[in-house]
Amino acid sequence: MSAFGDTKAITPPDIRSRKGGTPLVCLTAYTTPVARLVDPHCDVVLVGDSVGMVLHGLPSTLGVTLEMMITHGQAVRRGIKQALMVVDLPFGSYEESPEQAFRNAARVMSETGCTAVKLEGGETMAETIGFLAARGVPVMAHVGLTPQAINTIGGYRVQGRGGDAERIRRDAIAVSEAGAFAVVLEKVPEALARRITGEVAAPTIGIGASAACDGQILVVDDMLGLFGDFRPKFVKRYAELGEAAAAAIASYAHEVKERQFPAAEHVFADAPKHAGTQATKSGEAA
Repeated sequence: MSAFGDTKAITPPDIRSRKGGTPLVCLTAYTTPVARLVDPHCDVVLVGDSVGMVLHGLPSTLGVTLEMMITHGQAVRRGIKQALMVVDLPFGSYEESPEQAFRNAARVMSETGCTAVKLEGGETMAETIGFLAARGVPVMAHVGLTPQAINTIGGYRVQGRGGDAERIRRDAIAVSEAGAFAVVLEKVPEALARRITGEVAAPTIGIGASAACDGQILVVDDMLGLFGDFRPKFVKRYAELGEAAAAAIASYAHEVKERQFPAAEHVFADAPKHAGTQATKSGEAA
């Protein structure tokens, strides 16, 4: 019996079966409250290593640890009932060998309750993806702009332009054929995303890769407008919660300084004196 009653959780085969169908809706989450908000609307909820930059203030994802991913994964798990939960394997936790990747993926799945893991890399990671998939670890692949490799690719640049397109195409084909149930395409030209989506068996999930993909993913804090100084071209801001929060905090600070808050409706009064006297008499009678 499911711990969540009649709610049927989405599985990796469900995601794979959506190839060419209704686009997949995917968002990140790092906390229980946000997981509860996105879960009813998403097919996939990703506990991304972007948590290092979004919540921990790191300059890149390279400083994210396995322990951080597990902690945030546990928090997100408490807020999810139906979406497929995927957790990123952080930099240094899977590249050394398929065996290392399996040990750490198994630990992440065991300690967070996630259904799948995500790792970055194309042809070089195909063997590892096949190794994991054959041992019961569903893998979401990630090609194109791979943030864990920013030091070798020269920053957060668009990938796959001109002659570089064939490299990204080979990467996507390799991870799909290795057994990835979905492939994230990040920051690649629309024409390349469309071609790859038409060629690979796994559904593609775009982030800065156009509506040609089989689904879309965004960092939830970006699309909610929680940051004012970070506006990547591929993000549509569906709200400006950062501005609203700043205004609310400023209003609170003003009211505290002016002794307008707390007001009478926020204050607890003493119990009426007759209530205490009545209670004493009742006790004496007993």
